[in-house]
Amino acid sequence: MYKIFFSLLFKRMDPEQAHHLAFRWIRLAARVPVLRTFLAAALAPRHKELRTEAFGLRMHGPFGLAAGFDKNAVGIDGMAMLGFDHVEIGTVTGEPQPGNPKQRLFRLVKDRALINRMGFNNDGSLRVAARLASRTPVFKTVVGVNIGKTKVVPEEEAVTDYVKSAERLAPYADYLVVNVSSPNTPGLRNLQATQALRPLLSAVREAADRTVPARRVPLLVKIAPDLADEDIDAVADLAVELGLDGIIATNTTIAREGLGLRSDPSLVEETGGLSGAPLKERSLEVLRRLYARVGDRITLVGVGGVENAEDAWQRILAGATLVQGYSAFIYEGPFYARTIHKGLAARLRTSPYATLADAVGADVRKTA
Repeated sequence: MYKIFFSLLFKRMDPEQAHHLAFRWIRLAARVPVLRTFLAAALAPRHKELRTEAFGLRMHGPFGLAAGFDKNAVGIDGMAMLGFDHVEIGTVTGEPQPGNPKQRLFRLVKDRALINRMGFNNDGSLRVAARLASRTPVFKTVVGVNIGKTKVVPEEEAVTDYVKSAERLAPYADYLVVNVSSPNTPGLRNLQATQALRPLLSAVREAADRTVPARRVPLLVKIAPDLADEDIDAVADLAVELGLDGIIATNTTIAREGLGLRSDPSLVEETGGLSGAPLKERSLEVLRRLYARVGDRITLVGVGGVENAEDAWQRILAGATLVQGYSAFIYEGPFYARTIHKGLAARLRTSPYATLADAVGADVRKTA
């Protein structure tokens, strides 16, 4: 049904307009008590065997919504209603910014992919923090906060900009993510180099601890799939050295060659980050490499090309405790999370593993 609806309506609309329309409907549904209860029962049934614990947080399952869908923390309950076990908001920057000029979002329907060059369009950390502070949750869900660099802030002042966001947002974050891997903010990916990343992560860690002394806010870093293998190893080693709580692998890719893209070349050539199915293999490869390097010392989050339960299961076997999706949600619709949960539960029951935690990294350990 949704695929027909997508073809008749959303596919004919500008992708960004379609996003805003669909998200508005989700938020409206979450405000109607009877409707949201019915939808949550249909779309977010719980599977006890999928209960997950990551960096000290308990979740109904391992599958969450990646950053980028709810940039401004306006629809957390709506996304929980649709079955996502955690919702990562953002990317939020120190100052509000409109993002890049439109058109900046493109569908590659034949490839089940997206290209975006949104440019961290968001309300800024002060307004988003105020929104989170005033929120009265309807559904219990873990909320991650993804922070990035304000575009006009020069690279040498990036640490101060991230610290500002961390101080404002850490009190309301179940976990905090430092995003240094979007291709749409000039110079941002330079911060993935360990000599720049070390002082940045250390400063954000200190800011979170100073602002929220009563608890430790878990801190993660999100990396790009385009890093060379030796750079992935360097980030993994740095994360262990600094005592980070997790790594999210991966963000979007700037690669186009070798992905077998079938969409109109004029779309494929658009600048920006490519997400969705074509990213699947590389994201999985990065995840395996990270787990082989860090083992169980750091929680890994697998994202990139997760279309179905098999993709999510492969992420878990490769070392991911948590899995996230976004682009496939656009193509699969409201039953996306439900289908993945049902498939994961079925795979776990027929696997040799007693719990989901036992399955994490199992394929990598076999080849070690």
